[in-house]
Amino acid sequence: MDWQEWARRLEGFAEEREWARFHSPKNLAVALSVEAAELVEPFQWMGEAESYELSPGQRAAVAEEIADVQLYLIRLADRLGIDLEEALEAKFARNAEKYPADRVRGSARKYTEYGEK
Repeated sequence: MDWQEWARRLEGFAEEREWARFHSPKNLAVALSVEAAELVEPFQWMGEAESYELSPGQRAAVAEEIADVQLYLIRLADRLGIDLEEALEAKFARNAEKYPADRVRGSARKYTEYGEK
């Protein structure tokens, strides 16, 4: 299913429940932030290696939070008239410029630490 189809489904879901009036960009961004925080919770006290070894229950909880984040992102983009595919392509290209492989390979430093090309 593509982004537009998901946007239509979410719009219909909200309309059926008379929730569209609550879905301002501000409210959706706040809700997205809450869901992103909930995504972090299962990993809170884990070590790096542990974060790859989730129990079935933890994995299900993480999958649900990832879905929540994605649904809010789609809804927010739709309410603002942002083409997600176009935004992703533009951001991916920008990241390639900011983080050229030959300059950042193996480094976790932010581009501001070594300067842009």
